Amino acid sequence: MKKYLEIYNHFKELILNNQIKSGEKIPSVRKASVMFNVSKTTIQNAYFELQADGYIISAEKSGYFVCDIKTQPTHNTFAPVDKKEIRFDLKSGDADKECFDIPLWQRYIKSALRQKERLLSYGDVQGEEDLREVLCEYISKKRNVSTSADRIVIGAGVLSLLGILCSLFDNKKTVSFPDKSFVQGISLFENYGNEVHIKDKNADIIYVSPSHMTSFGNVMPIKRRLELIRHTATTDALIIEDDFDSDFVYQSKPTPALYALSSGKNVVYMGSFANVLIPGIRISFMVLTEELAKEFQRKKARFAQTASKTEQIALCGYIRDGHINSQTRKISRRYTEKTKEFYSELKNEIPQADCSISENGINIRMLIEFNKDISVFENNSLSVYIRSYENGVLKLIIIPSAIEKNDIKPAVLALKKALI
Repeated sequence: MKKYLEIYNHFKELILNNQIKSGEKIPSVRKASVMFNVSKTTIQNAYFELQADGYIISAEKSGYFVCDIKTQPTHNTFAPVDKKEIRFDLKSGDADKECFDIPLWQRYIKSALRQKERLLSYGDVQGEEDLREVLCEYISKKRNVSTSADRIVIGAGVLSLLGILCSLFDNKKTVSFPDKSFVQGISLFENYGNEVHIKDKNADIIYVSPSHMTSFGNVMPIKRRLELIRHTATTDALIIEDDFDSDFVYQSKPTPALYALSSGKNVVYMGSFANVLIPGIRISFMVLTEELAKEFQRKKARFAQTASKTEQIALCGYIRDGHINSQTRKISRRYTEKTKEFYSELKNEIPQADCSISENGINIRMLIEFNKDISVFENNSLSVYIRSYENGVLKLIIIPSAIEKNDIKPAVLALKKALI
């Protein structure tokens, strides 16, 4: 067993056996590295896993604290054990029932299933060719990303594609992330033997999500994008541009993709359809640099396709017939309306003297700051995202996308009851 997993299990047992109680602080990364005689990176990996599984929470500049495990939080989230008890989901970013035309999608799935001969064979490791061709036109119009089908690789989710990408590197790399929030991505790169840093401008690989730079959804300004492109041009570093949430940037002008600004040099572009369609359709793609595309072809036999062939065929038709554009406009309009209504209701119901409420003016997120203990969210019908807890100040990120419009008022009242 890897050392960080041993440390993970050690603290997990202490927490489950109530030897370290809810709210208590666990040893700092530095102290724990001395206690277990391991590197700080090993401790950080163990703590990342504990945090991801909801056993501890990170408080900025204060360390790590044990969660109340009765609430089974994940990724700084507090919710009841039984998911059926969660009436108002204010943290996941999931879709609501009215955002996607399921019967229309079912027709495309049925059409794909009628292609019997095609379904008798395994799918292309790189992804179905007709879908890759359609994607070329789609991302060219949408994000000005010009490429060819032979440089696109399709997979079931970003993590599966990152695994392929790591396999294309001959040597171990230093990888920079903007923060520690992408726990799965950080762990994946480390599992492949790479060294992960936070905000390291000298790293070999720089991982960024320009349309979602922070948990509050801040967008990277054009000046910073150009600086990053110039930096990679002089250092030959590789940028991984995860275009996560670009479809959810509603209230500002679209900012050019890094791939477009660099003409595809030193940038791997990654996209997904989980937010535009529904999370259950797990199809993502990446656009490789010319050099990495050649390396993929050399190593192609090592990989397997993870995305459903049936769903790829269906998605190809769905995009080709223009439904993806109307779907994007639909969710943009719907989620913007819900966010404005939720924000307005919050302002009306919760006195500003009790807490601070703000929206970033860009996408579907709101920030609430107030002086309360984390325990206010135990045993209620809310599921919320905890951004930080420091010096008695709790900061929440509110994402109302999964809330139906008729539930906005009741959700606000439930939040008010917890806060005041």
